[in-house]
Amino acid sequence: MDHGPLHVTADGGVVTVTIDLPPLNVLGGELIGALLGLLPELERDPSVRVVVFRSADPDFFVMHGDVEALVAVPPSDYQPVTEPNIAAVTFQRITTEPFVTIGVLDGAARGGGCELLSALDLRVGSPRAVIGQPEVPMGILPGAGGTVRWPRFVGRARALEIILTGRDLSADEALALGWLQAVVPGEQLDEHVTALAHRIARMPPASIAAVKQVVDRSLAGLDDALVAESDALHRLMAGGAHTEPMRRFLAAGGQTREGETVHMASLLDAMLDG
Repeated sequence: MDHGPLHVTADGGVVTVTIDLPPLNVLGGELIGALLGLLPELERDPSVRVVVFRSADPDFFVMHGDVEALVAVPPSDYQPVTEPNIAAVTFQRITTEPFVTIGVLDGAARGGGCELLSALDLRVGSPRAVIGQPEVPMGILPGAGGTVRWPRFVGRARALEIILTGRDLSADEALALGWLQAVVPGEQLDEHVTALAHRIARMPPASIAAVKQVVDRSLAGLDDALVAESDALHRLMAGGAHTEPMRRFLAAGGQTREGETVHMASLLDAMLDG
């Protein structure tokens, strides 16, 4: 069942998907394409109850969207968007699957990596977990569901503060906000998630699917909001204002392992200094 950078194993009703896209697990077409190839297989398998997403990278779940690819997109004439973009559609598909999805975070997940985790049903992290949405300093906005989902996690004011500052959130803060469901010592992380996944996998599949459906219905309005988010992202990129801050980000060491494990606050400052 492996799909490119996605390595897949199954144990009973629990499927584990390990993201392995060296050198940095950057979110782009290859990862989105692999997810789109994998999801139909999971959907066709009635034995799947829980899908666990984890990373092979020691520092990043998924780093973020590929800034080098984004900065290469030239300004263009703006035309209103009527459908969510492919990343938002893919992540929303994961959200609405009948099986439960769990993210394992032992490192950083910013930008699109944070948005992918936010689209999952549950998230468990280690004390090393770091999340953030650095898109606004880059001249865009979280465009794969982040601008839509964060208010549902934490309310309007806190979502604005998190998104508009672009700052990092620690594991403890993410837990306090309810974004993480547990923080577990790194050496116990896999054991904890495995136990959680197998407990849920024992539940009747029809009940799992029904609970997700009713809970999502209670939070209605996501589809229209995703279109609005994708349109805003397209409008910002069409104007080209993202190009210079993204170039400053890359020039200061962004999208490198050292830069984003040690100097993320300086990278944010570099984007804003211009």
